Amino acid sequence: MVFEFKLPDVGEGIHEAEVLAIKVKEGDAIKEYQPMFDVETDKAVVEITSPVTGIVQRLFVKTGDMARVGEVMITFEVGAGDKPAEKLAAPALATAGAPRAVAVEAAGNGRGSAAAILPLVHESSGPIPAAPATRRLAREMGVDLNMVKGSGPGGRVLKEDIRAYAEEVPGAAKVSGREPASTSPQRRHVTPTPPRTGARADEPQESAAREPRTLTPFVLPDFSRFGPVDRVPLRSLRRKIALNMAQSWTHVPHVAHFDEIDITEIEAYRTKHEKAVAQKGGKFSLTVLVLKAIASALKKYPQFNSSLDETTSEIVYKRYYNIGVAVATDRGLIVPVIKDVDRKSLLELSIELAELAARTREGKVELERLQGGTFTITNIGAIGGTGMMPMVNYPEVAIFGMAKSKLQPEVRNGGIVIRNMLNVTMSFDHRVADGAEAAYFVRHVADCLEDPFKLALEV
Repeated sequence: MVFEFKLPDVGEGIHEAEVLAIKVKEGDAIKEYQPMFDVETDKAVVEITSPVTGIVQRLFVKTGDMARVGEVMITFEVGAGDKPAEKLAAPALATAGAPRAVAVEAAGNGRGSAAAILPLVHESSGPIPAAPATRRLAREMGVDLNMVKGSGPGGRVLKEDIRAYAEEVPGAAKVSGREPASTSPQRRHVTPTPPRTGARADEPQESAAREPRTLTPFVLPDFSRFGPVDRVPLRSLRRKIALNMAQSWTHVPHVAHFDEIDITEIEAYRTKHEKAVAQKGGKFSLTVLVLKAIASALKKYPQFNSSLDETTSEIVYKRYYNIGVAVATDRGLIVPVIKDVDRKSLLELSIELAELAARTREGKVELERLQGGTFTITNIGAIGGTGMMPMVNYPEVAIFGMAKSKLQPEVRNGGIVIRNMLNVTMSFDHRVADGAEAAYFVRHVADCLEDPFKLALEV
């Protein structure tokens, strides 16, 4: 029989992937989990493996093609006894298969609980018809979209369907293994189950077919009238960066607070322990120390660890501290996320950041490591520059930028001394915080970095 493999719905607003490499050809015998394609989404490079054992019948894509979710990429001739694998050996990808069932933990009467086996409404052969806002609501409520029957046109799942399902099925919020959202008169919040790998609410509001390259496209003049030109498609990561930057600039009223931090003492502390950390596989960089100082400041000033929900006019305060670190690669700027920074030691962060940065530069970072950030750090110090004004990584509300540190004369106690000074900038969303709060935030970070003992006390 013939088995069709379609590019699966990986969620997070990803509608297509660029085919970087094809590792099989028509007529090849292929085994289950054998690599077939390398594809690049606007999040990461992913290797797709075969869900079946069989013969490659036909390839429907070629290198450089943009494969859309739900489109057939390859077909196989498989034996009657061969069954498609339930899952692919690629991060966050799932093949089309037979309808499955999910065990839902139903809420009891306070003395116990019962389990119900519910069949999936949607198969995984293509994207579930639902708007990005609906997907976000489902994630926040812990509802599996596969379980919800859509009442919209063409079976489209609406927000009302999510809420109705959550009410009708007791304990539905536990389908995804998350606890249901709790509420209070002051603010609503979701209780996370660390380590949180929740997704970011940054999906575009239109389908990929209508997805604009910028928010307000401008018709350019014909530059070829003046000389030779080359045109290169804006694809994958570069396109995502362009869209995110346009979205951030148009949605966020940016304000920047500048300051300088005396890192003389903390640099001496870092240098003293650098070799010991390196022997254990880590890189004890200034960024590691800044990560801990930022986590401490976020706990004290939670408005910078939030997102503004424009649809409900609510500020979503996050009670987990997942900090993204911008990494420059030959594909563009990528922001992998270190989860639960407040719970990790300086040694653990040194090892994790070194490994994560290396995997990011090699294009091997996992999709889940690019999601769930609450705050971002960017550091141009290794390149140079006396200052910067970074753009907020929307839907976050703040970003901390570090420039190059340098020795300079400072007046201390009426005398001139040479100190190692670091120029920093914090850009933030003026809708959720004011300049004074940003100044206090940065000053808290500075206090932690200017006194290693205080940093140890805070973290």
